[in-house]
Amino acid sequence: MCMTNNERKRQFDGRRFRPAMACVGVGAMLTLAGVALNGMPVVERAPRPAGGQVAGALHFERISDVPLEDHGPAVIAGGAQVVVDNFSFAPASAAIPVGTTVTWTNHDDIPHNVVSTEQKFKSPVVDTDETFSHTFDVRGTFKYYCSIHPRMTGQVVVR
Repeated sequence: MCMTNNERKRQFDGRRFRPAMACVGVGAMLTLAGVALNGMPVVERAPRPAGGQVAGALHFERISDVPLEDHGPAVIAGGAQVVVDNFSFAPASAAIPVGTTVTWTNHDDIPHNVVSTEQKFKSPVVDTDETFSHTFDVRGTFKYYCSIHPRMTGQVVVR
């Protein structure tokens, strides 16, 4: 099929294509930003006296900027259970008597492990619905984390 230069130019016009793709790119970035900010706390702040912030403007805060309430360790009697789920240990802090066995159960869809920061205990990689147990025979505070995901932390307080 023969096409004239004008027909060929109308079929693919780069001058129209690039701005359209730029709009698509901006839309994709805004969508990703909306997904990333979904669930992020939004608080109203008073304007800074010397700053340029407008009165009544919204300020986004990262979760790490909000201080968490510390209710102290959860007191657990008998055998203690710690659930690993959603990239966290629950309870994050558990108080137990000497001689108690703590069992960590992974309910997350990905593997984790439990490692003492002082190398007092270390689990193998624990897959979904698998468990790891450790008996605490000495008093003290034993901090632990997941070495695969180091932001996952917890502690056991042995009284």
